Amino acid sequence: MTAVEVSEVAPATASGRRRGPRTTLTRASGIGLGVTVLWFSLLVLLPLCAVIVEASEGGWSQFWDTVTSPQTAAAIRLTIAEALIVTLVNVVMGTAIAWVLVRDQFVGKRLLEVIIDVPFALPTIVAGLVLLSLYGPDSPLGIDVANTRSAVFLALAFVTLPFVVRTVQPVLEELDSEVEEAAASLGASRTMTFRRIILPSLAPAIAAGAAMSFARAISEYGSLVLLSGNLPMRTEVTSVRILTYIENGDLASAAAVASLLLLVSFAVIFSLDLIQRRIARRG
Repeated sequence: MTAVEVSEVAPATASGRRRGPRTTLTRASGIGLGVTVLWFSLLVLLPLCAVIVEASEGGWSQFWDTVTSPQTAAAIRLTIAEALIVTLVNVVMGTAIAWVLVRDQFVGKRLLEVIIDVPFALPTIVAGLVLLSLYGPDSPLGIDVANTRSAVFLALAFVTLPFVVRTVQPVLEELDSEVEEAAASLGASRTMTFRRIILPSLAPAIAAGAAMSFARAISEYGSLVLLSGNLPMRTEVTSVRILTYIENGDLASAAAVASLLLLVSFAVIFSLDLIQRRIARRG
């Protein structure tokens, strides 16, 4: 057996199994990883665990009674439905806006780039005040959607639009136009080029933007409280319902609703990841 053959066989253990890949972490990298995990645990994992523990203190019966009570169930249905609708709209409109910003040149492009980021910088309660001024009873546009489901959709759409735009735009900028030109020279239509070349490349970014959009929408509070009216069984969302439980000293019920929203968010994010993987694999 040559030296090369010996070196190739060496990684195998006495039991015939090959050893797993050794870690590439240096001491400094290991310390950095430990600090990162600790910081992440303090900010995210421990609070999430505390919410779940608080929700479980009353037992399954109290949890079920809380989330199935008519007022809370109506708030949950409204929040999830509007968040899903807004996310679907953002996927289409956000991708279209990102496409225009990357592929086209027009007057006012710089201004549009700035305006898109306004919902990121604007405090949500200020956003609610702005929306109420434009689409409330004293609307200068003659459009009054206050205290309706449309107000919930409008507020959520306003605060979540930038997520898809800002995740898709950098990916579009990095796409090689020569690949599209090659596909066109081979007889591929624009639709086929988009479906087989562009969309698989954009799928991860679209899924990430959609996940952030849904997560923001399902937890939104500030931009809703003024425009939606918080009417029980009609326009009350779960964030307002949770605040009501907390103000009444019922932390277990508030934690139960929060835990349910957490499970829904995980389910949606997991589904989006599966969809983008399938699209990318087909491409």
